[in-house]
Amino acid sequence: MARVKGAMMTRKRRKATLKAAKGYWGAKSKHFKMAKQAVLKSGNYAFAGRKLKKRDFRTLWITRISAQAKVNGMNYSTFMHGLKKAGINLNRKMLAELAVADKEAFAALAEQAKAAL
Repeated sequence: MARVKGAMMTRKRRKATLKAAKGYWGAKSKHFKMAKQAVLKSGNYAFAGRKLKKRDFRTLWITRISAQAKVNGMNYSTFMHGLKKAGINLNRKMLAELAVADKEAFAALAEQAKAAL
């Protein structure tokens, strides 16, 4: 039986890691051992970043809704409670978009929320 060594797959795996580390500073983009560590670490940062992005956007949406609710004479929690009582099911992303782009529509929602309270 022929002797099989892993040279081809090893080279392929190392090449992929070095390609992923392209643009890293110094030896991190040239030496496999350091590139492997850097790619693993950057993968962890990317994973955490995807979770943080969701948190950051929700905070931004709430801030925008709150600012526009204050213009209409309500605070954020009262506005959201009024919407829930009125049976209006809009998510925060859409409400924030209305608060920025269509202030008249947001004002109409605020009036409905006030009426429901």
